[in-house]
Amino acid sequence: MSSFWNGKKVLVTGHTGFKGSWLSLWLQQAGAHVTGYALEPPTEPSLFEVAGVGEGMTSIEADIRDLDRLRSAVATHHPEVVVHLAAQSIVRAGYEDPVETYTTNVSGTLNLLEAIRLEPSARAVVVVTSDKCYDNLEIERGYVEEDALGGRDPYSSSKGCAELVTRAYRDSFLATADPPVAVASARAGNVVGGGDWGRDRLVPDVMRSCLEKQPLYIRNPEATRPWQHVLDPVGGYLALAERLWKDGAPFAEAWNFGPADKKPLPVRTLVEHILEHWDAPIQVELDPGPHPHEHHLLRLDTAKARMKLGWAARLSLPETLEWIADWYRAYRDRDDMKAVTEGQIARYRSLG
Repeated sequence: MSSFWNGKKVLVTGHTGFKGSWLSLWLQQAGAHVTGYALEPPTEPSLFEVAGVGEGMTSIEADIRDLDRLRSAVATHHPEVVVHLAAQSIVRAGYEDPVETYTTNVSGTLNLLEAIRLEPSARAVVVVTSDKCYDNLEIERGYVEEDALGGRDPYSSSKGCAELVTRAYRDSFLATADPPVAVASARAGNVVGGGDWGRDRLVPDVMRSCLEKQPLYIRNPEATRPWQHVLDPVGGYLALAERLWKDGAPFAEAWNFGPADKKPLPVRTLVEHILEHWDAPIQVELDPGPHPHEHHLLRLDTAKARMKLGWAARLSLPETLEWIADWYRAYRDRDDMKAVTEGQIARYRSLG
């Protein structure tokens, strides 16, 4: 990576979450001055605490739905680049509490863009949504950025709504501001990696069973997802933010960031491959449910990011699963997890 990030003032919302923690450590490693805005870590344990993410940044514990507090944070820290990750990110949680899901994902995005409009300092903004923002017809081809938005469940629908809010604020206010603010949205698939303890997520469920030596219960074993290591989309977000800063409007649109593997694996096979990298067997059983509706097939077409950003996923799925097992094995063995996590970031950056 270039020296672009050295000295840049960056606001990361959702920095206490899984993806936000990896992103914040990468930015710290690149020399950025990072301010985070989020609720307390969503899990116990959490990557944020285990890897000492908050030690190298300014961390603000607050709700993305609190516009006054968010506006004050933007006015105080004058971010030049903003990466918006704060979200309710679990499909099943969307069924359990749809109001929180919509208010966090839609009103939270609205509040961030409004704060940026009212407190001008940012020049580049990346709003991270999800691959599930698309109207998923379970077709074989990958979805492209121009495909219809939609969502049959509250989580997916909320991400489609966040995309619409982002486009409206960009076109109505931020693209025409003086100076203009370049705003893009980023859509990634099922992100996996070390340090994820989220509930109702496959890899955390597998690793919890491994660490606790308990049976693993899986649902929808034949469902496929665009699995990718967290550092692949994080690298994409940063590459996109850099182009927004340098080139502005031509990059202020929607972008897909998907895995390198063209054929996604079903859940059953993914679990088998993860366990090949672990040093103790566990029992795997089918969870009979009942389960709320989840789509079985979803793919992204990332040709646009490859051609226009020069971005491509660097880790194959076998490499991803090996890196995940290495991370959790180090955690089990009580290694220095800040050093382990930073080591994986440095190793990933060296692949480019």
